[in-house]
Amino acid sequence: MTEKIILASGSPFRKAMLVSAGVEIEAVPAEVDERALEAPLKDSGVSPEDVALVLAEAKATEVSERRPGALVLGCDQTLSLGDEVFHKPADMEGARRHLLALSGKTHQLNSAAVLARDGEVLWRHVGVASLTMRKLDPAFIGRHLARVGARALSSVGAYQIEGEGIQLFERIEGDYFTIVGLPLLSVLKELRALGAIDG
Repeated sequence: MTEKIILASGSPFRKAMLVSAGVEIEAVPAEVDERALEAPLKDSGVSPEDVALVLAEAKATEVSERRPGALVLGCDQTLSLGDEVFHKPADMEGARRHLLALSGKTHQLNSAAVLARDGEVLWRHVGVASLTMRKLDPAFIGRHLARVGARALSSVGAYQIEGEGIQLFERIEGDYFTIVGLPLLSVLKELRALGAIDG
């Protein structure tokens, strides 16, 4: 017997991945202030992977407390370059700065997933992918951002690997699902283990 899973996110990408995999999903965005949750972690030595887990757990537990009995999936992703954690750029100038900072370097995408029921965490996981961006000419960055426009603002690194952003990279280690924000294979494995989906 399968059950409907609540996705504690408004992300159309995460919802589409789960629906495509045959998982019955209801999206209920979490009501949490991510930056306020993250602020005390900034200088505490917490890893970027743990930051993603803290945020995913906060989302999963918040929604699970509002939806008694439901199995809730919370997700979050951080981009880390060394100890620096990046957030979605606020504007095109921010996107340009992101790409300049990432140019010629290897960064990590840390995609956390947490399952909770009635405010209690049942499972947590972080998938990590390493992406090496090729050395980008500043003029090319300007032309690239002019072509992709506001889509650059929808991802934490100011690129969308599933679109023209793939041209910015020379090497990628990690699975596609983790890169686009959900460690899907691990989530499906745990949903099967919990009996929430057929398997």
